[in-house]
Amino acid sequence: MKRSELMFNVLLVFVDFAMIVVAGMLAYSLRFSDRLSLLRPIVFDLPFSSFMEIVFIVSPFFVVSFALLGLYSNSGIRKIVKEIAQVIIGISAVFMLLIFVTFMQREMFSSRFIFFAGWFFAIFSVVSGRLFVRFIQIWAADKLKFGFHRLVLLGENTIVKTVQKEIRGKKASGYKIVRKLRNFKIEELEKIYKDPGIDEIILCSTNVEKRRIQELLDFCQEKNIDFKFVPDMFQAQAALFEMQTIADITLIEVKRTPLDGWGKIIKRVVDVVGSFLGLVTLSLFFAIMAVVIKLDSEGPVFERLERVSRGKKFRLYKFRSMVKNAHSLKYDKDGNLRPEFEKLNERNEGPLFKIKNDPRVTRVGRFIRKTRLDEFPQLINVFRGEISLVGPRPHEPEEVAKYKKHHRKLLMIKSGMTGMAQVNGSSDLDFEREAKLDIYYIENWSLLLDSTILIKTLLSFIKGDRSAC
Repeated sequence: MKRSELMFNVLLVFVDFAMIVVAGMLAYSLRFSDRLSLLRPIVFDLPFSSFMEIVFIVSPFFVVSFALLGLYSNSGIRKIVKEIAQVIIGISAVFMLLIFVTFMQREMFSSRFIFFAGWFFAIFSVVSGRLFVRFIQIWAADKLKFGFHRLVLLGENTIVKTVQKEIRGKKASGYKIVRKLRNFKIEELEKIYKDPGIDEIILCSTNVEKRRIQELLDFCQEKNIDFKFVPDMFQAQAALFEMQTIADITLIEVKRTPLDGWGKIIKRVVDVVGSFLGLVTLSLFFAIMAVVIKLDSEGPVFERLERVSRGKKFRLYKFRSMVKNAHSLKYDKDGNLRPEFEKLNERNEGPLFKIKNDPRVTRVGRFIRKTRLDEFPQLINVFRGEISLVGPRPHEPEEVAKYKKHHRKLLMIKSGMTGMAQVNGSSDLDFEREAKLDIYYIENWSLLLDSTILIKTLLSFIKGDRSAC
């Protein structure tokens, strides 16, 4: 970790502690305000000084929770969506602990409102404090040239261009590309290391000899340089492993997914609760959409599209955005793509089919597809257990039939309403890169990763970003 990153991480510890204290003060002030006291009379005695003693006692627990989640150990400027998700999880975990302790001992105070207000203000204040520190960090990197990561890109392909475009378009990334090399040599990297310096190297090519990769890895370890590489399809599939020993023999077991066992149970509980709350909240919206769709064109309110999840066919619910019998217009009776649609397909490689201006889309359909409103009925599928809130994109049987052997790993878990590929601009990705993203999700699943993807999906929905779906 660079000295500048260490400085900002230490600053974050003090900022987080201060923001938790501020959150406690705000929660107390709101609960004991004259206006709220008239609505909900105060039936307990809690002096401000006693309350603040409790706040100062519990505040370090929030800092410990953040540390366990890695909020003080990540290098560079963190991704804001992931950081917010980690903050919410860390704060919620401590509040659950506080609620449990209060319930068991009943020695603190009995105000459910202060707990709720404290939870809300803690999230708001900590995120605000971290955004302020982020602003200072970005400003220092941009104006003072202090604290940014000096990055070298190795390779010459579309991945290099994609990384370069992403970094140059976002100052908040914390990176500065100091050199881009097609065919690297260790001697050349030595010169760059001396001037202007290297903090991180990303190998973007997947066809480099193992010998040269080992030389590069040795160089990075010797110079304390962060090293990242873009995996090929096999490496992407074998990224999750567990070591075991039998006698003196070391065995490496390639794990399928962390979703085996308790992970699957936890994910299903989240799906049921999330989809139920979503359906209840959106019930009035569903009724309005039913009327609008019926008035616009002939046909049912919902499309029941045939899709595949975990290797099984099911009917995916969407608000109808196309003319009646749209699927039969696209495929013939043998399941082959009709010639007139094959000419319009924008994805020449891979099994997926995409048309930018599909002639089957209705007037209302164009609007609800652009705003992603057509996807909300998938909550029905989530509640029924056919798909999950987060997972690989559910594809058509005709598309799955064209999968190559290594693509079939996408069928290991339930498909999702949203996923890694969807929030990373999947409509602009070729199928191989989309598959790598979804395989990464399968092998690295966690509640934090799900939370991050859901927040990104919500932000893209608010922005009306159709490229992220």
